[in-house]
Amino acid sequence: MSGHSKWHSIKHKKAAADAKRGKAFTQVIKEITVAARLGGGDPNFNPRLRLVVDKAKSLNMPKENIDRAIKKGTGELEGYNLEEVTYEGYGPGGVAVLIEATTDNRNRTVSELRHLFSKYGGNLSEAGSVAWVFQKKGYLVVGRDKIGEEQLLEIALEAGAEDVNEDDGNWEILTPPEAFETVRQALESRKIPLAVEQLSMIPQSNVKLEGKSAVQMLRLMEVLEDHEDLQNVWANFDIEEKEMEAALASN
Repeated sequence: MSGHSKWHSIKHKKAAADAKRGKAFTQVIKEITVAARLGGGDPNFNPRLRLVVDKAKSLNMPKENIDRAIKKGTGELEGYNLEEVTYEGYGPGGVAVLIEATTDNRNRTVSELRHLFSKYGGNLSEAGSVAWVFQKKGYLVVGRDKIGEEQLLEIALEAGAEDVNEDDGNWEILTPPEAFETVRQALESRKIPLAVEQLSMIPQSNVKLEGKSAVQMLRLMEVLEDHEDLQNVWANFDIEEKEMEAALASN
């Protein structure tokens, strides 16, 4: 997880929350609508919806916005036709890129993605070309100052986690997808704050990048994550932390 988790950690520290809030609201509203459409409008019986509603609350999204998005998903209010689409591609240096999008216009989204990949030294590819590089896992992050290793291991492993690793002052917890909610609830019930809680696509191998390719890859990640149709962008690059910080600082 070193390359991609460091990228998100550095970018989170650098980002101005207010500048991103409009885009974050748009993304989360789409996620809520789709989750409610697929699993129903009650978060108590729809774990996916509960997770994204918690995300919306962490962004201080007004309750009426959340309720409206749920009702659009369940059909109680008229909404727009959203569908989930997965895109695959290669970034600079052959880095595998897996994208999860929610869009009301596939043709527009794929055209914009082709342009972005081409601009930053990559290319959009066919379905199945890079998905094999990734494995779906539950991914949770807890600050090292919030709990000791022995206690965390006992709670997480007993609840079904596969592994607990230390990374940059945090504990990273990996779970099978089916155990994610159980592990999350086990930590929550003990009032252990979670910095990250999501189902993630974890790369099984990484591509080391430096120099121009590293800079291009980070630029590509930024423009992809800023695209309103994209919910998640996963990539298997490994770039030294100092090089990441320098590239982001030069923006």
